This record gives sequence, C-alpha cells and structure tokens, in this order.
Amino acid sequence: MEDNITMGDASFGKMMFVLDKKINKKNHRDYRYENEELIEIADGIWAMPAYMKEDDDFSIFFIITEIDDGSTVIAFSTGTQSSEGFSLSEPMITGEGLNLLNEHNETRTKSVLHFLNQISKAAEGNWRIVE
Repeated sequence: MEDNITMGDASFGKMMFVLDKKINKKNHRDYRYENEELIEIADGIWAMPAYMKEDDDFSIFFIITEIDDGSTVIAFSTGTQSSEGFSLSEPMITGEGLNLLNEHNETRTKSVLHFLNQISKAAEGNWRIVE
C-alpha cells in the first residue's frame, strides 16, 4: 500500500484488496481471522465476522467474492439484527469498510488491516485504488 494513503482518509476509502486466487471449499480455511472461519453464504460468496460483539449493535463482516472483471476481492458488509433475522448490507470496498470500522473501533481496525497486510506479504493479494 502506498505510504501517503492512511486509514481514515477519503483516499483510503477508495482502496480495494484483491486476492490472487479464488476462495473455495479447499482453501477457505487458509483465511481465518482470529477464531473465525469463512462461511459460504451463497454460491461463490464467502463471509466471516471482522467485528461482532454481543453487547454492541455494530458489526462488520469480511465479504469475499468475484467481481465483474473476474477479480476476487475482500469487501465488507455491516450486519443488522431485526425481528426478521440477521442480514448483511450491500458490500462496500475494502477501504470504505475499514474506515467505517475505524470510526467505531480503532484497535480492531488495526488488527483487521494487519490481517490483510499479512495476506499481501504472503504474496496472496494486493491493494488497488478503485477509480
């Protein structure tokens, strides 16, 4: 990631994390965050909590899916509990989701960013700016 782009900035909100390979039933466990594991919630769409606490109404989830250009990306969705059950919002790009989480819990955001940067250091993904 470029040094002049920092979390919380509007420019960081335009950053997308792109994986080098698709997630599937054979490799999804390679992308565990803390004690959480990716779950396939629809065909080719994987989700995993990034922040979810019993005593907090705010929650945000990693969403991993393929986008129109064929890239596999890590996006985020917020979770909402209602009388009709639990639902996820429309996905937002990686940087936008991290900026939202940072407004709520800076410590957790640093942990999630570290997780993504570890994937990048393992040469399994990289950051791109979305125009």
